[in-house]
Amino acid sequence: MKITLHVWRQPGPNAPGKMVTYATNDVSPDMSFLEMLDVVNEELVERGEVPIAFDHDCREGICGSCGVMINGIAHGPMKGTATCQLHMRSFEDGAEINVEPWRARAFPVIKDLVVNRGAFDRIISAGGFVTAPTGSAQDANNIPVAKSMADDAMDAAACIGCGACVAACPNGSASLFTAAKISHLGLLPQGQPERLRRALRMVAQMDGEGFGHCTLYGECQEACPKQISIDTIARMNRDFMIASARARDEPTLGGTG
Repeated sequence: MKITLHVWRQPGPNAPGKMVTYATNDVSPDMSFLEMLDVVNEELVERGEVPIAFDHDCREGICGSCGVMINGIAHGPMKGTATCQLHMRSFEDGAEINVEPWRARAFPVIKDLVVNRGAFDRIISAGGFVTAPTGSAQDANNIPVAKSMADDAMDAAACIGCGACVAACPNGSASLFTAAKISHLGLLPQGQPERLRRALRMVAQMDGEGFGHCTLYGECQEACPKQISIDTIARMNRDFMIASARARDEPTLGGTG
């Protein structure tokens, strides 16, 4: 396949960036999108040019590192697919492809297609964990959990933190990511003791990071490679409102849910 790429090149966070065009004739339809970028980078190195910087790690749709905008779509044209899982057979021979980094105030560009997603780490640090003593691991049958609740918790836990929801949202909101992390803990018995405190702290951190507000456009769930539903945002909003109301009477809300 012959492919023409228009790639965002930016040497550093404070340097100006621009789209640069590269053409390659050595692309197999069975290559992943990242493997295609590897081929382009090999050609750049052979010519003595600086290779394109992009994030990657597991290349199995698990780590969430690989996100880029492809022709204006987060992770590209295939629904429910991370960039590393997107294959070049999804494009026609001779296609022109625009590749850009996530565009969000809270995700500053580090270099080329690499952005700083440290804001997500800080949201998790604000409350995305269980610290309350819940005892050692028990037999699964000892703690009955309704199947619907278990299914919803597992669906929310599938979030890989790639940031596609932020990049796709017209407001640059991180509500789907934050809600998924709140939901997958809050739906299970072990997460109940800190449920309300978790919602307060994580939403406050999300707002403090400079993400936009959610107005339920729904673009986030369309872009999510794990197809997480915006129903999680409704759960987050409910917990946050309950927690906020209680916090007026309990300034040092202890997280009892």
